[in-house]
Amino acid sequence: MNAPFIAPAPSPRAKPPSVLEMIRIVYRNPLELWGEPSYNEPWISVKGVGGPLIIANDPGLIRHVLVDNAKNYKMATVRQKVLRPILRDGLLTAEGPVWKRSRKAMAPVFTPRHIFGFGAAMLKSTDDFARRYEKGGTFEIAHDMTLLTYDILAETLFSGEIAGEPGRFAAEIDRLFETMGRVDPLDILRAPDWLPRFTQMRGRKTINFFRSIVSDTIRMRERVIERDPDAAPEDFLTLLLRAEGGPNGLTRAEVEDNIITFIGAGHETTARALGWTIFLLSQAPQERERVEDEITRVRAEEPDPVKWLDKMPFTRAAFEEAMRLYPPAPSINREPVEEDRYQDLVLPKGAQVLVMPWTIHRHRKIWEHPTAFMPSRFHPENRDRIDRFQYLPFGAGPRVCIGASFAMQEAVIALAVLLGRFRFDALPETKPWPVQKLTTQPQGGLPMRVTARV
Repeated sequence: MNAPFIAPAPSPRAKPPSVLEMIRIVYRNPLELWGEPSYNEPWISVKGVGGPLIIANDPGLIRHVLVDNAKNYKMATVRQKVLRPILRDGLLTAEGPVWKRSRKAMAPVFTPRHIFGFGAAMLKSTDDFARRYEKGGTFEIAHDMTLLTYDILAETLFSGEIAGEPGRFAAEIDRLFETMGRVDPLDILRAPDWLPRFTQMRGRKTINFFRSIVSDTIRMRERVIERDPDAAPEDFLTLLLRAEGGPNGLTRAEVEDNIITFIGAGHETTARALGWTIFLLSQAPQERERVEDEITRVRAEEPDPVKWLDKMPFTRAAFEEAMRLYPPAPSINREPVEEDRYQDLVLPKGAQVLVMPWTIHRHRKIWEHPTAFMPSRFHPENRDRIDRFQYLPFGAGPRVCIGASFAMQEAVIALAVLLGRFRFDALPETKPWPVQKLTTQPQGGLPMRVTARV
């Protein structure tokens, strides 16, 4: 049995950085900030540059913050300063009544019945996309997965009717996260809002591009509804437009914000997780062979892609282990509305409470061999050993990701098609380094050699 592959990641810092060094690290790559205690202690409470800071690693404390006393917590101010200029009142950033309205409006799209109905479209989109690999060659897989998940999102939630060109969309997503997707040093210092943020200034052209896509997409659908209301597909876009207006409905601005949330953030997280999964399997030949054999067998026996999630436990486990090592959303930021307590820990009003999947998923007191790629953790016979609040790729509590089931089905179908037909091998120059830009992205990309499986 070969030793498991150790996934590349920053080493825990031996000592805390200076204030200036911390600001530089947070802007460049927050994953490089965390020291030894973050991977060993149940929680850390310190006085940070912007006020009290609490890093929550203990599953009980995480449950307290995200579920048991969730009403006392809002999204942290620093995180809002990063996300709100992009998403405004989308589901990810909205609070209070606006969040409740949006969640209610979207819930019908993400019922099991609807998600199962997306299976055929997910399969067709991936089959069509996979044709680019038929002649083999070298491809940048991180970029490709962004294009693939865009295609799937467009076909399922928007019935193929998103305005704009997918190639430019992928490039603009990268530019958006490179600029507005980073914490601005002025926000770390809690500087007044009237001081201009350089990161936001750089990203204005890109966010205007996405806003124009949304406006054009809405106009396209409204023309369909005006011509023949019965001809409009019952998808995410139509449901949002029908939720517009009235005392309990969404405003036009909220409709646009939620469309941007799902076109941007909703596809980006799955794209990153797929890319990391394919890379990790390329570094673990025995695991890859197990997944390939499972895919070949199940696809020969079961034509319905909706059933693959349950019938491909090894494929699913590889994807879940990739999300453990490289969580698509590496940080969940909360802030107590009023002072709170958990055991002997005081959580002051206004403190930054960081629930970080990045450190929790690699915590030495929670996981065995935490830096190793070991999909067996998620095999059916082992799943019960994992506490609900030690594994948080989709968050938890009232604000758990509404599209989690959609993403899991999408991922297994995509992997079944891609790994069933092709083999992906890393090149000598494939040396990805995880960088946090809202999502956990592979700096340097994922250039890989793709060949048809015999």
